[in-house]
Amino acid sequence: MSYEFSEGYQIRNQGAPHYLTFTIVGWIDLLSREVYKELLLESFEYCRKNKNLKVHAFVFMTNHIHTIWTAKDNNLSDVIRDFKTFTSKSFIKIINETPESRREWLLHMFHFYSRQNIANKKFKIWTNDNHPEEIFSPDFFYQKLQYIHQNPVRAGIVYEETNYKYSSATNYADPKTLTAYSQPSIFEIDFLM
Repeated sequence: MSYEFSEGYQIRNQGAPHYLTFTIVGWIDLLSREVYKELLLESFEYCRKNKNLKVHAFVFMTNHIHTIWTAKDNNLSDVIRDFKTFTSKSFIKIINETPESRREWLLHMFHFYSRQNIANKKFKIWTNDNHPEEIFSPDFFYQKLQYIHQNPVRAGIVYEETNYKYSSATNYADPKTLTAYSQPSIFEIDFLM
C-alpha cells in the first residue's frame, strides 16, 4: 500500500511544472511572523535568478506553502532540496538572532523532529514529502491555481483571495475586480498559461 502511495507522488519529469506543498514539521505555525514569509520571498527570487526556477503561483500559510514551479534546467528535485536546505538554515538563524518569543519552544520542537531523521542531526524544519503533482493540462493548472489562491479564504484569514498579501492571487486577478482591500502584487510571477 505505501509503495502505491509513494509511486503516486514523485517528480518523474524534472522539467515539467509541478504543484508542490512544503509543510513545516508538526504543522508548527512558524510562518505566522512576517520575517519568515519575507525570507521565503527572497529565496524564491534567488532561485529564479540563480537556479532558473519559474514561479507560476504561490501562497504562504502559517505552517505550509503551496507553489507551482518549473525548473528550466530540468532539475526540480535539486532546486527543491537547495531551497529547503537554505530556508531551514536561515529560519534557525532568524530564530536565534532576532526577537522571537517562541525561541526556546521552536528550537526544542525542530530539534525533536530532527531526531527522527538521520540526515538532519540538529534541526528539521520541513517535512520530507512535497506532494508533487505534475501539471498535465490547462484545466488541472487552473484547478490547482484556484486551490492555492482560495487557501487563505478557506482558512478564514480573508474574505477575498486578493486581500491576502502573501499570495499570487493579485497577479492573476482581473484589475476590474480588485477592491480597496486588495493587496498589491508582491512578487513577479512567471505565467504558465
